[in-house]
Amino acid sequence: MANTEDNLFKNVISHSKEYGFIFPSSEIYDGLSAVYDYGQNGAELKNNIKEYWWKFMTLLHDNIVGIDAAIFMHPTTWKASGHVDAFNDPMIDNKDSKKRYRADQLIEGVIEKLEEKIEKEVEKAAKRFENFDRAMFVSTNPRVVEYQKKIDEINTRLKDAMANNDMAAMKQLIDDLEIADPISGTKNWTDVRQFNLMFSTEMGSVADDANKIYLRPETAQGIFVNFLNVQKTGRMKIPFGIAQIGKAFRNEIVARQFIFRMREFEQMEMQFFVKPGEEMKWYEFWKAKRLKWHQALGLGTDNYRYHDHLNLAHYANAACDIQFNFPMGFRELEGIHSRTDFDLKSHEKFSGKKLQYFDSEDNQNYIPYVVETSVGLDRMFLSVLASSYKEEKLEDGSERVVLKIPAPLAPNKVAILPLMKKDGLPEKAHEIMNLLKFDFRCFYEEKDAIGKRYRRQDAIGTPYCITVDHQTLQDNTVTIRNRDTMKQERVAISEVKAIISESVSMAELLKTI
Repeated sequence: MANTEDNLFKNVISHSKEYGFIFPSSEIYDGLSAVYDYGQNGAELKNNIKEYWWKFMTLLHDNIVGIDAAIFMHPTTWKASGHVDAFNDPMIDNKDSKKRYRADQLIEGVIEKLEEKIEKEVEKAAKRFENFDRAMFVSTNPRVVEYQKKIDEINTRLKDAMANNDMAAMKQLIDDLEIADPISGTKNWTDVRQFNLMFSTEMGSVADDANKIYLRPETAQGIFVNFLNVQKTGRMKIPFGIAQIGKAFRNEIVARQFIFRMREFEQMEMQFFVKPGEEMKWYEFWKAKRLKWHQALGLGTDNYRYHDHLNLAHYANAACDIQFNFPMGFRELEGIHSRTDFDLKSHEKFSGKKLQYFDSEDNQNYIPYVVETSVGLDRMFLSVLASSYKEEKLEDGSERVVLKIPAPLAPNKVAILPLMKKDGLPEKAHEIMNLLKFDFRCFYEEKDAIGKRYRRQDAIGTPYCITVDHQTLQDNTVTIRNRDTMKQERVAISEVKAIISESVSMAELLKTI
């Protein structure tokens, strides 16, 4: 990361703690690595993101329903899904720093640096030529061609090593690329070995292998094992989807970058069951639909891009990520996968129960194919928080830090602020709050000068502040202040609800998708 990006990320992390969004877990005991708690404002923002996703899935699509499956599942579930045998990451240690890394991520870091070099060459050339042809430049410039050739070679070797589970080949690639440990600066690496990411525990009073179960590493399997339950009780017809929001757990080798990669996290997943042969049509449909959902928040269309998977998972015939431009660069925000019929077919085999759909139109039974959309709720939270964080210098020379969170997602929609703590102003402010609190989450504060209170509300992202003053007692008008523009206007109390509703409505946001 560049220094400015690094500073931005540090400021976001500091801000999130100071204003009640995210706290290190068990902080009084010096915390627990890669585990975080959501504070009072963070919990509200998180719940609003959930609501935005849940309503999009289950209200806007009459063929999608939601469930809430248990975290604990029969251990054979994870054998059938392939997680027991194949849910591994390639791990490597540096003997000098004693630090552990994902081997594939070290290699991908080299690719990223080469891609950055290409972009720098493109940017320099684009400044020199008025009618710049990027495609022509990339295909003919000797330096760029050499960079791209190197990228293709690395990608091919990495893909082959991953596909063949060849840890020796991956270690050789790290040696050939002369990758050094960022901490010790040495290339004194151990061999690459596989590391299973599932947390295991025991159920019952006796700890033995017969009672071994797992904390689920993903929420999808809870949907698959309930496929027929939902289909029959809901009288669902193909194509249809099942949505779920829930916790998942992974013993990540390297959990870092704040809440971007954690060991306990939350997923928002939807599995869409389709007729075999139609999966690619629906795969493209959900790619476009999900990108539009993200972009509707107004965080910047240029901050999103597709990234096709080079190494497909064992269950997929197509996969891509929607990446977001986080402070540390473009990273995965949501995955869209065509999972074929692997999951249902495997569960049918291991359970001995038929998991087929009878298509009355074609008069045949078949195992549906599945298109999955899976977005990390914590990463979604980080994308909103980081892109909303602004440090602004105002016309009067002062500065403010403001979270320009999309108004429907903001933790509090309006702050009620009596100008003084006397003369009946607090009583009038509470009266206004009682009028609004059934429609909006309100915040009441009467301490400190009004300017300081405005700044605090800016810092937690409250879209509107209502100031109650002595004129309010005379004519039932208040001053309403807009967070983003800082514009203040005098309005009747009777008009306040309509003004706020127009901006913070989740329904109006959903209508734009």
